[in-house]
Amino acid sequence: MAVCIAVIAKENYPLYIRSVPTQNELKFHYTVHTSLDVVEEKISAAGKALADQRELYLGLLYPTEDYKVYGYVTNSKVKFVIVVDSSNTSLRDNEIRSMFRKLHNSFTDVMCNPFYNPGDTIQSKAFDGMVSGMMVQVS
Repeated sequence: MAVCIAVIAKENYPLYIRSVPTQNELKFHYTVHTSLDVVEEKISAAGKALADQRELYLGLLYPTEDYKVYGYVTNSKVKFVIVVDSSNTSLRDNEIRSMFRKLHNSFTDVMCNPFYNPGDTIQSKAFDGMVSGMMVQVS
């Protein structure tokens, strides 16, 4: 399960960041923002290679000693970043893809809300609940 989930706008400012435990929040903000450079590299490399444009999953962006950072980009260039604990070796690539798919579907529901202004921070209770379900449960 994830320890941090972030939604980053096309212009690289955060629309939503949630982390567990909350005392490491600043550390996760830094991790998410440093991962954006890798996301931009992968997007530009995929554009040059004329890869399948429907492949939104970027895979493992980079591992650190404690965490693994995964990325996903929507067609509208909104970026999703999921940080998982490195000690969690049972998490497979297809499970990460599934988490991103759920996140993208929930994000689409937020975008379809007529009261949501695109570009504002996400404050949807349904989105927050879905993200909470994907986070590590801290006792």
